[in-house]
Amino acid sequence: MQKYQMYIDGAYAAPASGKWFDSYNPYTGEVWAQIAQGGAEDADRAVRAAHRALTEGPWPQLSASQRGLLLHKLGDLVARDAKKLAETEVRDNGKLIAEMQGQLNYIPQWYYYFGGLADKIQGAVIPLDKKGFFNFTRHEPLGVVAAITPWNSPLLLTAWKLAPALAAGNTVVIKPSEFTSASTLEFVKLFEEAGFPPGVVNVVTGFGKEVGMPLVEHPLVRKIAFTGSDTTGRLINETAAKTFKRVSLELGGKSPNIVFADANLEEAVNGAVSGIFAATGQTCIAGSRLLLQESIHDAFVEKLLALAKTARMGDPMSMDTQVGPVTTRPQYEKVLGYIDIAKQEGAKLLLGGGAATRPECGKGWFVEPTVFAGVNNKMRIAQEEVFGPVLSVIKFKDEEEALAIANDVRFGLGSGVWTSDIGRAMRMSERIQAGTVWVNTYRAVSYLSPFGGYKDSGLGRENGMEAVREYLQVKSVLINTGAATGNPFVLR
Repeated sequence: MQKYQMYIDGAYAAPASGKWFDSYNPYTGEVWAQIAQGGAEDADRAVRAAHRALTEGPWPQLSASQRGLLLHKLGDLVARDAKKLAETEVRDNGKLIAEMQGQLNYIPQWYYYFGGLADKIQGAVIPLDKKGFFNFTRHEPLGVVAAITPWNSPLLLTAWKLAPALAAGNTVVIKPSEFTSASTLEFVKLFEEAGFPPGVVNVVTGFGKEVGMPLVEHPLVRKIAFTGSDTTGRLINETAAKTFKRVSLELGGKSPNIVFADANLEEAVNGAVSGIFAATGQTCIAGSRLLLQESIHDAFVEKLLALAKTARMGDPMSMDTQVGPVTTRPQYEKVLGYIDIAKQEGAKLLLGGGAATRPECGKGWFVEPTVFAGVNNKMRIAQEEVFGPVLSVIKFKDEEEALAIANDVRFGLGSGVWTSDIGRAMRMSERIQAGTVWVNTYRAVSYLSPFGGYKDSGLGRENGMEAVREYLQVKSVLINTGAATGNPFVLR
């Protein structure tokens, strides 16, 4: 049985409470590790360590170029240990080794990119309208950042927050999901080896009310970076507003994947299956609403079902497995509950529709890839985020109806458009209310491209140049180079 302590001020630490909680392997349904159960005292200790590192230690004395070199070294170490870290993630969250290995191989690029960006953050000289003044701007770190990460892709979504935060000169306290803390605790071993000063990065494990909210409420925390449900995101935003903390929130989605009659149907079928059944549907950008133009609906559904039926389920550690288990027992039960709701609402079940009982699934938390047709966009199955391998198929007549259906939801994270008409692609990309529009592809992300949501899908952006701005504040400096002081009671 693996036992993981927290990581505070450059060293592993036991929880103040002396309590531990179990972490389950979703494939076997069995406990495989124990995680330190932190509380408010541990959160405070981590934040104060981060604040000391920000204000007293060597970290603020480093040049931006030196910070960048540390991030680059961290990227090298992640690349070196990618296999081990990927296997830890699979054991903890049940996602496919093929996906997790791919993610870990790609994650170093975030540290390389933001490491290179660290010394490219420039202010400006402003030509004032006042004679005798020199005005310039500086971009400075916000302070201590609390990064609260989810269970579906722990290290990837940690990198999305950690890399720009460190590039900007902040210090960080990470609170990973209580369901998948192990890979983050393995990952932080690399910081000392990379040369980061103690306290720059800390990890406190535990539950939302006991650790997450104390971090959000802590007076020394100046920024919250959160990925998770819109319900929790709303609570974080409301709480952070009381002390004027900055927030970036990457929340839920109910993304439309829209296929027009002029699309390459074979490619679109692959994109539709990838959009919902890859990652077992456990991704905020899942293409969970498949919008099909009426003239191709039946033929497309036939091709879709034929491909979906070939999905191989089983051990996520096998490179041959294509659909793994649901990560947590509560999420497994939630997905099955939504399948029952869809049946009660009158959606037509075409595939799956329940727990997987295949021998290769063993005792794991598996749900059969499920397809519902005859879905009305007002149904709960079309409006609420299921976060599992459940697809809702909806018909549309033309562009206007497709747009009306696509935008008739409170979320706005991702979307897909499949067409051979470039004009249509441009029109749709302009009018779809979503932070990302994929055209003739789906689920492609890059460290170079900003990512975030419209509407209830969140605030702020991750990745690319936009991300580092989320962790900086602007200071304006005005220097009197010779102007007379003048009347002290008049605004100059």
